[in-house]
Order: sequence, then structure tokens, then C-alpha cells
Amino acid sequence: MPDDAPPKTVPPLLRLSDIHLRIGRTEVLSHVDLTVARGEIVTLIGPNGAGKTTLVRIALGLVRPDQGRVERDPAWRIGYMPQRFQLDETLPLTARRFLSLSPGANGDDVHRAADEVGVSHLLDHPLGGLSGGEVQRTLLARALLRRPDLLVLDEPVRGVDVGGQVELYDLIARLRRSRGCGVLMVSHDLHLVMAATDRVICLNRHVCCAGKPEAVSSHPEYLALFGALPAERIAVYSHHHDHRHDLHGEVVETRR
Repeated sequence: MPDDAPPKTVPPLLRLSDIHLRIGRTEVLSHVDLTVARGEIVTLIGPNGAGKTTLVRIALGLVRPDQGRVERDPAWRIGYMPQRFQLDETLPLTARRFLSLSPGANGDDVHRAADEVGVSHLLDHPLGGLSGGEVQRTLLARALLRRPDLLVLDEPVRGVDVGGQVELYDLIARLRRSRGCGVLMVSHDLHLVMAATDRVICLNRHVCCAGKPEAVSSHPEYLALFGALPAERIAVYSHHHDHRHDLHGEVVETRR
């Protein structure tokens, strides 16, 4: 290949183009574009009813749009973490047993994934007795058992306090780096997510604005949706790691 040949373009893991969807008389999505590349974290934000989860379902092939193009890497594997997980607390299901129910997972796979997200010491605990943060990490471990090229995380910090949210977002970033996978997140958590993503898509049935977090957080349509005062509080958030958090979000002092 000549030295001056242009670099090879790597196609994205996922590309949605001009997506439209109407349910009854309601226009749920209109003219929506979305791409996720390998190694990139993309976050969908927007108010309730904006179409975020519906767009994810279209990306996963669970909903067919009325119009538009859906392109996926033909060899991709997806690890999905759902928004809600309902479990009867009286059901005697351990975290180990829950993870082992994943198709094709063996004992080594389960322990490796649990160790990667920091819950290997909880494998023999009843799933119904785990804290919110521990359950979310266990769900993330289940998604990793798929050896995903794309992690799809619908509200991954749901039910977790602020300290635990910081730790989960840091963990997601580490997984992206160590595994080289793409990440598509859905989040209502504007306070922290702006510091935990490469690109933001602000959705309100259509794409209001998209780009780097600092650009989106100052965009007029973003400010119209969320207000100037909240935007000022969330856009410049940064977390200084002079300490760490346990799985419950409590600060644990770091020895120097």
C-alpha cells in the first residue's frame, strides 16, 4: 500500500439513519440518526417519553421503524443491561446461579465476569439481598458474559446513590478501555453522565442536539429542555479520585 494512501475507514458497530416511528397517532421518533463506534461511549439523554428506550429497542432489532435504515456490524455480539429487573426477594437464587443461567456461561466465565465488576465475593449471596449497586454490577456482569462488541446499558445507575453512580460510570469506562467495546447508554442522570461519556445525543422524539458533552450542555435546545441552572451544575462536574467508594457508595479512604 502506498505511504500516502488514505487510512482505512472502520465502519461503526451501529448506524441508524433517518429513523421514524409512529404508534397510533403519536409520532414517537422523527428523523433520528445515531452511530456508535467501537471503543466509544454514546449516551442518550432526554425527558421522559422522549423515545430513548424505543430507539434502543430499534437498535437491538426488537422494534421495526416505519422508515429509516438500521445497519449493524454483521459479526457483532451485544451485551444488554435492562432498565428494570424484577425479582421476588423470597426466591432462593444466588448471584452465581443467576449468572450461570446465561447461555454458554461456565463457572470460570461467571467468576471472571463477577471479578471484573467487583462482585466475586457476593456470588453465593442471595440475589434478592443485594444492594442496588450490587444488583446493577451483577447485571453488568451478566451482560459481559456475552463477550460483547457493544454494551447496551439502559439506565445503568438506576437505584444507586451518587457515590455508587460515580463508581459504576468509572467501571463502564474501564470496561470500554480493557475490552475495546462500544457502549450505548440511556440515562436520566444528567448530574454525572456528562462527565462519563464521549458523545451525547439529546433526544425529544427528534435529535435536539448531539456532540461532545460540553457542546451539548450549552446548546439552546438542551437549555430549553433542562433549564440553564441545572445545566450549569451538571456540565462542569468532575470527580477527583483522592479516595474510592465501596459497593454501597460509601467513601473509603485511600492509603498514601
